[in-house]
Amino acid sequence: MTLTDKPKATVTRTGRNLPLATAVGAVLGGGVLATLLTVKATFLIYMGAALIIALRELGTALHTRGILVPFIPVLLGGAAMLTCTYWLGGAGALGALSVTVLAVLVWCLFTETTSFIQDATAGIFAVAYLPLLGSAVAAMLAPADGGRRVLVFIIITICSDIGGYFAGIFFGKHKLAPVISPKKTWEGLGGSLAACLIAGWLCLVFLLHDQYWQGLVLGAAITVAAILGDLVESMIKRDLGIKDMGTLLPGHGGVLDRIDSLLFAAPVAWLLLTAFK
Repeated sequence: MTLTDKPKATVTRTGRNLPLATAVGAVLGGGVLATLLTVKATFLIYMGAALIIALRELGTALHTRGILVPFIPVLLGGAAMLTCTYWLGGAGALGALSVTVLAVLVWCLFTETTSFIQDATAGIFAVAYLPLLGSAVAAMLAPADGGRRVLVFIIITICSDIGGYFAGIFFGKHKLAPVISPKKTWEGLGGSLAACLIAGWLCLVFLLHDQYWQGLVLGAAITVAAILGDLVESMIKRDLGIKDMGTLLPGHGGVLDRIDSLLFAAPVAWLLLTAFK
């Protein structure tokens, strides 16, 4: 390399700048720990900010196909859903969801649009995909040990991503879903499962003081949910003809690219952790 040459970034064969992605992930993880391990209710603000950005990314992506997401009612309704779920439980969540759907329909009724059905459907889809699934995290956070429950759920889901990533790089040969996501392999799925089983076992025993078999069940369930969440977002991007939902997080893409597996894993983790108690 000559003096005029610039050093190349460390990029894996998946196209990801691993050191940069790791640094960004560490910063995001620091925010999670800072909220969950202090005043746990502040995690709702942290999560809400992520959902707002993800909603904007989804709306921008859909707009490329002429689909207009009614951002204001979805945003306000989503905030109400998270707040009501945390403070009022299931009844509050259902009430906020119902009002949000009504608000989306009325908003589209009085908004100049080329297709009422298309835009209203997109709004309801956005409500279900982001704040509704995210409300499971608020429900998980509500109990006295909710901070630790959410932390366990996040750790195991991240282990699914990490285990699948490295197993796919070193051993990946057989495609899992080539039409939807060409880079995913069965070997990567095995790595995700192994990492989640270990993480579930350790987290349930040492953080929540539950049984090891419950950790194994939770780890296996989150593996499946996380993979499906990733595939669903991949299908959305394939339909829209885009590579990433955004560029805000270097090495990761957009915020929605980062939380897609978390969104699907949240209801599964909430249901199982509730059943275990």
